[in-house]
Amino acid sequence: MNETEVKQLFIETGAILEGHFLLTSGLHSPLYVEKFQVLQYPKHTEKLCAAMAERFKNENIELVVGPVTGGIILAHEVGKHLGTRAIFTERENGKMALRRGFVIEKGQRVLVVEDIVTTGGSVKEVIDVVREHGGIPVAVGMLVDRSGGKADFGIPSQALLHLTVPTYQNEDCPLCKEGIAITKRGSRKL
Repeated sequence: MNETEVKQLFIETGAILEGHFLLTSGLHSPLYVEKFQVLQYPKHTEKLCAAMAERFKNENIELVVGPVTGGIILAHEVGKHLGTRAIFTERENGKMALRRGFVIEKGQRVLVVEDIVTTGGSVKEVIDVVREHGGIPVAVGMLVDRSGGKADFGIPSQALLHLTVPTYQNEDCPLCKEGIAITKRGSRKL
């Protein structure tokens, strides 16, 4: 899939929303990408994850890891296409961790996958977990990079869709100053 096809799929499924949103990162934005509007369709999820896996097929990936929640689905599907295991991280006492008996073998080559990246904070936490367990984070695959190219993980990364969307701190948000009601989206409580 090329970027135009990916964007069209997000538009057709109603995944790109406009308004005033409080993001998981704590930033405000006039645009929100609701990935589950796309991921609710297994055929779309499979197609997107096959495209992501294709980008990393020559990297000798041995394990795919994604953060809860959307990362579970992506890790599973990308792992299926790469012929690897797929696991996920989740928060434990506010810190990203491996749970449920998941193991990363020492020296194992790991692809980290994520749905939507704005600041890259969750991805960095997953990379840290991979390293703490002796794995080698090889690359990051993303459905959508909405950081405007600002997210840097110190390893190669690729996104299926790039969006440059303004984000604002609460005190600098023009949408707040205009009195536009805010909608909280995302899965992490701030």
